[in-house]
Amino acid sequence: MSLLDDARRLAATGPVCDACLGRVFADRSFGLTNAERGRSLRVAVALDDDDDFDPVTVEDCWVCEGRCGEFDDWAARAADTVGNVEFDTYQVGTRTPPLIEENERLLREEVGRDPEMALAPDGDAAGEPFKMEFNREVGKRVGRLVDAEVEFERPDVQFIVDLDADRVEAEINSAFVYGRYRKLERDIPQTEWPCRECQGSGRQGREPCDHCGGSGYLYERSVEELTAPVVEDVMDGVDALFHGAGREDVDARMLGTGRPFVIEVKEPRRRRVDVDRLEADVNAFADGAVEVEGLRLATYEMVERVKRLDASKTYRAAVAFDADIEADALDAALASLDGATVEQETPSRVDHRRASMTRTREVYDADGEFEDPRHATVEVHGAGGLYVKELVSGDDGRTEPSLAGLLGVGARVTALDVLAVEGEAGSFENGEYFV
Repeated sequence: MSLLDDARRLAATGPVCDACLGRVFADRSFGLTNAERGRSLRVAVALDDDDDFDPVTVEDCWVCEGRCGEFDDWAARAADTVGNVEFDTYQVGTRTPPLIEENERLLREEVGRDPEMALAPDGDAAGEPFKMEFNREVGKRVGRLVDAEVEFERPDVQFIVDLDADRVEAEINSAFVYGRYRKLERDIPQTEWPCRECQGSGRQGREPCDHCGGSGYLYERSVEELTAPVVEDVMDGVDALFHGAGREDVDARMLGTGRPFVIEVKEPRRRRVDVDRLEADVNAFADGAVEVEGLRLATYEMVERVKRLDASKTYRAAVAFDADIEADALDAALASLDGATVEQETPSRVDHRRASMTRTREVYDADGEFEDPRHATVEVHGAGGLYVKELVSGDDGRTEPSLAGLLGVGARVTALDVLAVEGEAGSFENGEYFV
């Protein structure tokens, strides 16, 4: 059966608008809208049959029930839902009423074109579904109204046109800011640390929690609390999450090149921010306890890259010994650790919250400075996941080899600094981040 015969049969089912008629044959021609394609078919049938051209108004269409005449209205409603939101990319989705889906199925059955096969990667093409046309036609109009580009992977804003409920939903996706932080004071965790005794409530029964003093947290400040609220406020979001490339111990400083992080801002109303000014604002708020640098707008993918980063790290540790040692003995012990492969059971200080297992880690470099028979400063460059405190103390034999074990005396870290996180997460090239 010819294309014109198919068009005759569809037109004979009742009033079918140009868009619904043309949509069934969307795979037969390109460069036309479905309405233009349907109108052309209707004219061609009229000429072939030597009949008068009889247009059908969209409002009378039994298939879409007039919806194909509402593209402009829905686009305007979508634009109104995000009137004061900054965004550069968007996508439109449609919830199609079941009745329209059934009408379309019945229409296609007249000419044996299965709507489930529409634009299928395998099998015969069968035009396109109503939903796809609605997404595209409303989407084109939205783009013109808001001056933004369509993005199918992860747009800044996702519009959902719900035809049955007669509403437009706008989901504002998160914005991301990447940088590195230095933690210049000790006893500041990376993220909020709720009290385990009261589960963050601040109370034990009717009384304030003795363990946290009623605050609900074990520490008054965190890197997250000193940075994320500023970013959230500047980007006018509803919440902010802090994602770090690992974390240092609470009592350790993070110095040198800093640690990579990403702050995720939920439902931001502003995206086009001055990152240099934002960096200055964060540092002013942190007031010397934490510093950030290299702030850049980032993408969703950067969160996973930062969290997956298995970077090597350089540490500086102040070490105290339980008995006198000689400078030569310290040098010999550090030489043994230099390049060593270390086996570490889960440290006793964290085994209450981490799975018990044995890890193998490399020590790339170990050096130190003898200060007096009871004190030294040690620098270690090791693989990601190396427990440096236990490398010094031995942790009652849980770490082998260790500085304490090689010296034959007790040893403990009294102050620890992270000097470098040796990853590529901070590079920024041609507008993209690389890890």
